[in-house]
Amino acid sequence: MTNKNMYFIANWKMFGDLRSLNSLDKVIKFSKSNKINKGRLIYCPPYTLISSFLKKFINCQIDIGGQNCHESENSGPYTGFVNSRMLKNIGANYVIIGHSENREKGENNKLINQKIKSALKAKLKVIFCIGESLTEKRKKKTKSILSKQIKVGLDKIKNKKNIFIAYEPVWAIGTGIVPKSKDLLKIVKFIKSKFKDKSSKVLYGGSVNPQNIKSLKEINNIDGFLIGGASQNSKKFIDIVKKTYN
Repeated sequence: MTNKNMYFIANWKMFGDLRSLNSLDKVIKFSKSNKINKGRLIYCPPYTLISSFLKKFINCQIDIGGQNCHESENSGPYTGFVNSRMLKNIGANYVIIGHSENREKGENNKLINQKIKSALKAKLKVIFCIGESLTEKRKKKTKSILSKQIKVGLDKIKNKKNIFIAYEPVWAIGTGIVPKSKDLLKIVKFIKSKFKDKSSKVLYGGSVNPQNIKSLKEINNIDGFLIGGASQNSKKFIDIVKKTYN
């Protein structure tokens, strides 16, 4: 059983509508119970649901974040985009940046760096995703890839206290495969070694579910989890939190 202040971030991706709000009742009830211990719950729904989620969570401690943001801190001719200031103004306190699904669509480390700077300026906490592909893993390039993502992604950012690193190996996302415990322990340790501030938070993401959380929670240098598909189901999400503390 862990006594750490763990973070459980629900990334709903492109999922959900107004009818989905009723499914949150169980999570709200759970968040108000003593069973949650020191766990912090954060939901990152699609932009279209942020306001509705905030109203739903008004009397509980569940926080809200966005799934991405534009790099410009000002308004402008960027059709289809939302910037960090807009997210903050609507009530979000977190934003996911650098997710592999967005990197795959063309986001590079320099663009991610601009987005992180913009988000921090807007007083958002950043969930900064890093991770290697299966090919990079097989070529034993994991550490060099992670190092570059961290170095360029956080270039000229001195104060990193509001940045959470989410290690999400690309080959684990949506595949049901997770890294071996001994390997994950070493990788998280390696990531933390890149920061002078030893209080830096490192989360794990990639096929986290109620079945594998028992082994994942034993990796004592992990500070929480970024949960995708399983977070869309209230029972599964609650089970992940419960089993982390049991």
